[in-house]
Amino acid sequence: MYDVNEVRKQFKSLRQMVNGYPLVYLDSVNTTLKPERVVKRVEKFYAEEASNVHRGSHFLSDQATKYFESARQTIQKFIGAAHTEEVLFTKGTTEGINLVAQSYGMTFINEGDEIVITELEHHANLVPWQIVAQARKATLKFISVLADGSIDEASIDQVITPKTKLVAFSGCSNILGTITPYKKIIAKAKSVGAVTLLDAAQLVTQKAINVVDLDVDFLVFSAHKLFGPYGFGVLYGKKELLLKMPPYQFGGSMISEVRFEKTTFNDLPFKFEAGTPHIEGALALAEAIDFFNQYDIKDVFAHEQELLQLATKKLKEIPEIQIFGEAKEKAAILSFNLKGVHHADVGQILDKMGIAVRIGHHCTQPLLRKFGLTGTVRASFSIYNNTEDVERLVLAVEKAKRMLL
Repeated sequence: MYDVNEVRKQFKSLRQMVNGYPLVYLDSVNTTLKPERVVKRVEKFYAEEASNVHRGSHFLSDQATKYFESARQTIQKFIGAAHTEEVLFTKGTTEGINLVAQSYGMTFINEGDEIVITELEHHANLVPWQIVAQARKATLKFISVLADGSIDEASIDQVITPKTKLVAFSGCSNILGTITPYKKIIAKAKSVGAVTLLDAAQLVTQKAINVVDLDVDFLVFSAHKLFGPYGFGVLYGKKELLLKMPPYQFGGSMISEVRFEKTTFNDLPFKFEAGTPHIEGALALAEAIDFFNQYDIKDVFAHEQELLQLATKKLKEIPEIQIFGEAKEKAAILSFNLKGVHHADVGQILDKMGIAVRIGHHCTQPLLRKFGLTGTVRASFSIYNNTEDVERLVLAVEKAKRMLL
C-alpha cells in the first residue's frame, strides 16, 4: 500500500532545514532524492565489496561481477527487454543518445535521409541529431507542439515520411510535463521503416515500460532521475541493431583480442562498455528499482497527479501567474512565471523559504523561444511530496508577488 508519510521517512534529505525552514523539495525532474537504502548500498560496496569486475581471480572480484551482472538482469526485467545483452551501461541519458547518434547515426544515416525529433526535446536529444544531420548531409525535421504544450498529432503523420530513417523523441517533456503519444509515434515510424529512439528519462517514473511491447529500437534513461546514483544510465538496444553498430569507445573490456596489426571486439554488451565500469552505479540503480517496485506505479502516478492538480488550481488563483504546458496528459511538472518578474528572482525568494525549484531554460531553449520565453520557474512533484509541500509553494509564490510587484 502506498503511504506518502511512510515513503518520506526513507529520505533523510527531507529531514533537514534550509534557511530556517523544513526543506520542500520540488526539483525531482532535475534529479530525485535518494532513499537511504540506495545510499547504504553504495556505502556497502565501497566499505566491504570494492573490487573490479570481469577481470579478477579472487573472491571480491567474483562477488562484484556477480552483483554487477545481477543488476543488469534487474534492469532488464524493469524495462521488459528480451535479452540481458541488450542492456548497456552508460553515464546517463545524454551518453546513451550520443552513443546511438555516433555509432548508429554516423554509420547508417546517409545523404538525403531525414531524422525526426519533436519541438519539445531536451538539448541532449536535439544537438546530437543536428551534428549527425550536418555530417551526413541529412535533414532534421520536427514534430510540432501546440500552444497547450501537447504534441500536434496531425504533425506526426505529416513529418514522418518514407524518407525518415530515424525518429528520436522524448516520452515526457522535462519542462512542460507533456506525456507524448509515444506509442503512436513509434507505430508511425515503423510504418515507414524508420528506427526509433525513446528518451525515457522522465517517463520511467511515470509509466510502466516494456520495450518489447512498445517495439522500440532504442531506449535511454538515467539512474539519478529514478532515485539512483549520478553518472550512471541505461541504453537499451535491439540485439540485431547493436550487432551491426561499431563500438562507440575503445579500450579495456570491449576487446576480444588485440594484436599489433588489428583488434577484434567483444560480444554484447561489453562491445559498448569500454574501461572500468561504474560498478556502484549499477548496484545502486538495481537497489533504486527494488525500492520503486515496492509501489504500484499507477498509485504513485495518481498521487503525483493529485498534487499537480492542487498546485495548478491554487496558482491559477493568483492572477499574475502564467502557467506553461497544460496538455491533457502530463506528468506532475509545473512550469510558470510571475508576469513582469524574472524567473530567477522568484526562484531566489522561494529558496529563502526553504523551497527547492528549478529556474532557467531547462535545456529547452528552442521550445521556450517558440513561446517567447527565456525561462520559467519549474516545480516538479514526486513520490515523496505531499499537500503541505503544495501549500508551502503557493504561500512562497504569494510572498514573491508581494515583494516583486
